[in-house]
Amino acid sequence: MSQTLSAATLLAVPLAPLAGAVLAGIFGTTFGGNWIGRRLSHSLTILGVLVAFVISAMTLKSVAMDGARFNDTLYTWMVVGGLKMEIGFLVDGLTAMMMCVVTFVSLMVHIYTIGYMEEDEGYNRFFAYISLFTFSMLMLVMSNNMLQLFFGWEAVGLVSYLLIGFWFNKPTAIFANMKAFLVNRVGDFGFILGIGLLAAYAGTLNYTEVFAKSGDIAKMGFPGTDWMLITVICICLFIGAMGKSAQFPLHVWLPDSMEGPTPISALIHAATMVTAGIFMVARMSPLFEWSDTALSFIMVIGAITALFMGFLGIIQNDIKRVVAYSTLSQLGYMTVALGASAYSVAVFHLMTHAFFKALLFLAAGSVIMGVHHNQDIRWMGGLRKYMPITWITALLGSLALIGTPLFAGFYSKDSIIEAVHASHLTGAGFAHFAVLAGVFVTAFYSFRMYFLVFHGKERYDQNPDAHHDEHHDDHHHGHDDHGKPHESPWVVTAPLILLAIPSVVIGFITIQPMLFGDFLKDAIVVNADKHPAMAALGQMFHGAAQMALHGLMTAPFWLAVAGVVTAWYMYLVNPALPAAIKRRVEPIYTLLENKYYMDWFNENVLARAARGLGTGLWKGGDEKMIDGALVNGSWKLVGWVSSVVRKVQTGYIYHYALAMIMGIFILISYFATWPMIKELLSK
Repeated sequence: MSQTLSAATLLAVPLAPLAGAVLAGIFGTTFGGNWIGRRLSHSLTILGVLVAFVISAMTLKSVAMDGARFNDTLYTWMVVGGLKMEIGFLVDGLTAMMMCVVTFVSLMVHIYTIGYMEEDEGYNRFFAYISLFTFSMLMLVMSNNMLQLFFGWEAVGLVSYLLIGFWFNKPTAIFANMKAFLVNRVGDFGFILGIGLLAAYAGTLNYTEVFAKSGDIAKMGFPGTDWMLITVICICLFIGAMGKSAQFPLHVWLPDSMEGPTPISALIHAATMVTAGIFMVARMSPLFEWSDTALSFIMVIGAITALFMGFLGIIQNDIKRVVAYSTLSQLGYMTVALGASAYSVAVFHLMTHAFFKALLFLAAGSVIMGVHHNQDIRWMGGLRKYMPITWITALLGSLALIGTPLFAGFYSKDSIIEAVHASHLTGAGFAHFAVLAGVFVTAFYSFRMYFLVFHGKERYDQNPDAHHDEHHDDHHHGHDDHGKPHESPWVVTAPLILLAIPSVVIGFITIQPMLFGDFLKDAIVVNADKHPAMAALGQMFHGAAQMALHGLMTAPFWLAVAGVVTAWYMYLVNPALPAAIKRRVEPIYTLLENKYYMDWFNENVLARAARGLGTGLWKGGDEKMIDGALVNGSWKLVGWVSSVVRKVQTGYIYHYALAMIMGIFILISYFATWPMIKELLSK
């Protein structure tokens, strides 16, 4: 029998990080007079996130072991007509898993930040921001209604804006955070349209009530068109996910977000915020299951992102951008799984990816610290002997990323590939090719980075720009610019070790309950008759160990091996080969280097068109129509009428008497002659 969780205990999960953020953000900064120092600021924020993690872990245990659930309103904000706007929590398997992922990764990032940002002037402000982000993300995943979901959705966007532009004196950081803000507004416009349509046709914002009416909504057409209403709603909701989870063509903000400090790259742009869109679509599965058109659209968009963003990772030389494009590609994999109605597989990959991608980002930050601010992997090499902990944890993260059997990424990635193969929806063939080809691409760029950084000839002392870039991305972490590479302090390496453990084992442990057990049964809805992907996976699954053994004989494994071997040969055995290939395929390299010219198109076509439209509305609409015709035109008309009327008002009595006599004469003439005229006309 299922138990009910305590509302007060659940409320402590988001409020504990919020309390830490408020204390550090007010009393630890100049805004509040710097009453508390660095040690107390980071202690308070870490304590808040630790409390949230402990309660989340206890909640997960209760949900998984005892069947505990919670779905209730905590506070009613207002009632407009029959529409209730409430704050409430829905805690089931999906929510409990997300709570643990968010709080654990956030806790690791908080600890890591002590070492990484130790001499930054905005130390306390940074801790306040990341704790505020944790609060926002928890409110998003714990919500039981669309209003609270949208609040959390916008709040994580706001904190992302603050963190990407954390170093607000850097022009590149300011450009990047504005870019992220604007691109996400495009997605959020679609998202709020979808929420508005649900509110209009379902009459409620509560998840449970909306889902109960989904069958009725699925029978309605969109007014004035031949489209089904449910398809329009689902596509609008997914457009919001495209912005937040960086899907093509709304992906352009995420690589530039690397302008922020490395800890937020791990927290926001790898493990948590960018997965909000994936979580939202999985939560809305009772709606998406009614529209094959929307699912096909989702699958194709995810496939494009998974493959073509992976290609961009091949030519990146900035260590953080390689991992960023890897994130884009893996988000594409999750989106493909959503389109195949394998929602549980998507959130399973979301979970495994959160651990190994956070690990890779934090390992990249450790490397940046160890080589004194350098981020160019061409000027690294041979770091294995200088940074053994960073080396081994980065290797484990890379093996998980490429889907090595027994590692976490293997179970989730292979499940996605098999689910897409079993799907019969339009676009499944292209999606299957994309995710299969993406295996080779992922292995190649991942181990290109790994070999260039940790193996081969030492090149850290040959960088021509090593001491000239005063505005480099991560120069604020306070380490000297001279000497050999060195291992990072324990506050940096400890989170790496703690993240490496789930990166290896979490998939093996959780695949059965998450994909084929009851853990997500009441959180995700799948129409098995129309969408047989999960049923096909269930028939093929015979245990985690058997799946790993079978994985050694499948195409994805050998594609991954081929990618690793190709990277090894090209960057360790024959390092002259990449340059030779580049010369032969210069146009393709130029296309990739310019990121398919998406930024150029946005800046030179869309931005100029928007500016032209804005200028036209300003000049033609505001100045000429509103100011010229309505505002100025009205007073000019009144002035002209007044000038005419003023001439009649002379002040002389005989003029008024004459006007009266003429008026009487006209009236008498009208009433005297009109009957005769009417009689003549009738004849």
